[in-house]
Amino acid sequence: MLPLLLLLAASATLAQNLPAGQIVDDVKCAADPAQSYALYVPSSYTPDREWPAILAFDPGGRGRNGVERYQAAAEQYGFIVAGSNNSRNGQASTTAVTAMSTDVMTRFHIDMKRVYTAGMSGGARVALGVALASSTKIAGVMASSAGYPDGVVRKTVPFPIFATAGTEDFNLYEMRELDRDLATPHRLAIFKGGHLWLSSALALQAVEWMEIQAMRTGLKPRDAGEIDQIFDKRVAVIGAGNDKDTFLALQGLVADFEGLKDVSAFKTRAAVLGRDKRVLDAFKNDREDDVRERKTLASVWSAEERLDLPKQRENALIELRQKWQQLSMQANGPDDSVERRLARRVLSGLSAGARTTDEDYLKIIREYRVARGGRGGR
Repeated sequence: MLPLLLLLAASATLAQNLPAGQIVDDVKCAADPAQSYALYVPSSYTPDREWPAILAFDPGGRGRNGVERYQAAAEQYGFIVAGSNNSRNGQASTTAVTAMSTDVMTRFHIDMKRVYTAGMSGGARVALGVALASSTKIAGVMASSAGYPDGVVRKTVPFPIFATAGTEDFNLYEMRELDRDLATPHRLAIFKGGHLWLSSALALQAVEWMEIQAMRTGLKPRDAGEIDQIFDKRVAVIGAGNDKDTFLALQGLVADFEGLKDVSAFKTRAAVLGRDKRVLDAFKNDREDDVRERKTLASVWSAEERLDLPKQRENALIELRQKWQQLSMQANGPDDSVERRLARRVLSGLSAGARTTDEDYLKIIREYRVARGGRGGR
């Protein structure tokens, strides 16, 4: 009992100068002041009980970005959220991850069974990498706009994943692939938009989904009131449609709440919709769009490779300009469409992944690359 009291006293001392109920942008790690993080502590925090935590990673090392997204959910459900200011794309993240996680767990009374990771783009790869490599099991991962750090698709992982991607996100294909292959608990939420952090509203859904997973597995005691509230919210948005989105909502509801609530009627409805030709055709169209996107990318990559061949370089540049120009025209279409979304994904993916040093080709990229808001150049 005495060691626990001493630990609580030490944690309280470190945490006492950090205000609750508001974001603190720059918390220096006590053991390594070169490392820092943004922090949100719920207004109800007291050190006399354990609290779940979310460790968030932004691709640009802007810790506040992730913390802001999860702030409302953290306040409602009692999570501490920390976002590294040092972990960023292109740099090893081990020091930043270790420093932040150690500092948070020293300052606060953390439930070590309920430590989650979250991230966007390269930060999502860090979040998943931490969970895959951690000797202490991570309770769940919330991955926005990117998947596994090694690019290896998996059938199972030892933690639940809540994944998100935008309809114009160049990593949408990767997230769909993760969703199709993974058999352990997970959910993919696709929103209208590009390569972005999830919204605060979607972050709330992610945390609520993790709450249900925790109660299903015994990481958190079952709370009937909370289960009812989340269940009712999920049911309310399903509606009476007969489309793919309705089927996925029903399927997810059954998977998440079976054993917690009576979902028999929803299970029956999902089974019927799962055989509906319109739903089957919608899934087929998604797969065909993915194939078309990969073929489009492959054709551009093939032309890029010919830039290094002196006899083929001029023709390759002509072909590349034509391809970028056509994609830009599709990306600038006036109406939202499958073709416009695909073009914006391809252009943004090519721009983000460009590795060429060919100045003439770089001019083409700069001329036609996707600008903020998803529109191509010209």
